[in-house]
Amino acid sequence: MEKIREFNINTLPCVEISNIPRLSIFKTFDCGQCFRFDPVSIFGNKYEFGGVAKGRYVVFGQNDESSLIIYGATKDDYLNIWKSYLALDVDYDKINLKIIMACPSDDMQRAVSFGNGIRILRQDRWESVCSFIISQNNNIPRIKKIIDTLCAKYGKKLEFLENTYYDFPDADTLNTVSEDDIFALKTGFRAKYIKDAAYKISSGEIDLKKIYDEADFEKCVDELCKIKGIGLKVASCALLFGFEKTQAFPIDVWMKRALSKYFPDGIDLDALGATAGIAQQYLFYYEKYVQNP
Repeated sequence: MEKIREFNINTLPCVEISNIPRLSIFKTFDCGQCFRFDPVSIFGNKYEFGGVAKGRYVVFGQNDESSLIIYGATKDDYLNIWKSYLALDVDYDKINLKIIMACPSDDMQRAVSFGNGIRILRQDRWESVCSFIISQNNNIPRIKKIIDTLCAKYGKKLEFLENTYYDFPDADTLNTVSEDDIFALKTGFRAKYIKDAAYKISSGEIDLKKIYDEADFEKCVDELCKIKGIGLKVASCALLFGFEKTQAFPIDVWMKRALSKYFPDGIDLDALGATAGIAQQYLFYYEKYVQNP
């Protein structure tokens, strides 16, 4: 049973949660699913990641994988926001067992073991769509730089320990911005895609809540692919990381390499079912950091 302790550092509210199910903030924020958190060194923990989510800036600190400190949050914030955001209400032990039973290979077992502690974050739907549009033909440092620039230009200002950060601008805001203005942020060919996404979502032509509620995964993909520049890979990433569609199995160059190496005869996504996206993250992390250190 988790234990929760509130405390303050000067006027900053903080909450420490112990006896949590296994969580590695290092792996979770290092596996390419989120672009707004970075390593920081503020409070003296072994691992610290600070960033913006849910309209606020927070720092997650960790010294072991069974406890967590959130700086800039209360107990109520943890229970109402961050527990769900970090998927600490999901039994990953059961999920890991299902993955291994559905795909009983030595390589999958090694990938699950190595990636254990990764959790699929429940990110904002619009932010996820827009971020993975930006991710096309891009590397993570440049993706983060573009997103930071976009947020600083059009996002709401946030304060944390006398520093200024910015929330992700919503679709309505970006819909008022011209394509040229978005292009000026060094988004390149993606500017017209961001603009189209903002327009279609702001106008109600595409309803992200409806996609979230839709049980038919193919219909979800088809709906997101109505946005210019979104294909199967970007739609799958957005659905996995922003819509809780854990059956999504995005395939990029790393995954193509992993699948050809470990599953040359193919992988049974039907057997993996709703655990497919989590298996994908384990394979991605294993291939990128173990096989290519």
